[in-house]
Amino acid sequence: MRDETGGSLQSVNRALTALELVADAGELGVSELGRQLGVHKATASRLAAVLAERGLLERDPLTERYRIGFGLVRLAGAAMSGLDLVRLSRPILETLAERAREASNLGVRSGDDVVYVDQISGSRSIVTVSWVGRRTPMYCTSNGKVLLAFADEADRDRVLAEPLERFTEHTITDPAQLRHELDAVRTRGYAQALEELEEGLNAVAAPVRQADGRVIAALGVSGPAFRMHAVDVPRLGLLTAEAAQAVSRQLGHIDRGRVAG
Repeated sequence: MRDETGGSLQSVNRALTALELVADAGELGVSELGRQLGVHKATASRLAAVLAERGLLERDPLTERYRIGFGLVRLAGAAMSGLDLVRLSRPILETLAERAREASNLGVRSGDDVVYVDQISGSRSIVTVSWVGRRTPMYCTSNGKVLLAFADEADRDRVLAEPLERFTEHTITDPAQLRHELDAVRTRGYAQALEELEEGLNAVAAPVRQADGRVIAALGVSGPAFRMHAVDVPRLGLLTAEAAQAVSRQLGHIDRGRVAG
């Protein structure tokens, strides 16, 4: 093994230091990161790009600055229960799964995808498929639509301008139609995805806000289409929105309106 001053251990130490610096600052550009690490900007840029590729950092497409990525959740494993968002959401997710009788979940944004960080199986689930750690596109999932609907307009336009893959015959790939649907999400307070990611899978989700009102996660319910019918979506959407508001209150957010009925 090479020593810390000239080899792989130094690179590992530099990567960990970079993560700590970004975490402390909230966001850092590569020039600032390089100065604080004592390396050239090009070296800092390559390091940040590698960490972003692994999901440990995320690059803001507008400011080009880096922040901590939710990819760290996938590495956290047993420590996940210690995260405030997951810890505070867990009892509410359990109650939601019991009331909806379907699986409940919690998703956060990672780049242009959703990463699921917690899940509770519903009482009617026969075979449990874990979505924790799984990445899915935002535009064709209920959790993702929530996160996209409440993103900055420029960021939303950038995502919708990309080629959108069709996963099923129900996947919405027309940007204009998606913009209309995202407007509806903001109005009614929850999103829906009916067999858009997978045939036979329906889902709803609602926004989780931190104290300043920013949407940082989406709380959802999903189930097979033969049980979770389209006619059930409004009821489950409102139920999910109420649960998401409960999580938001735990995070210090004060409701200033009500879910549209």
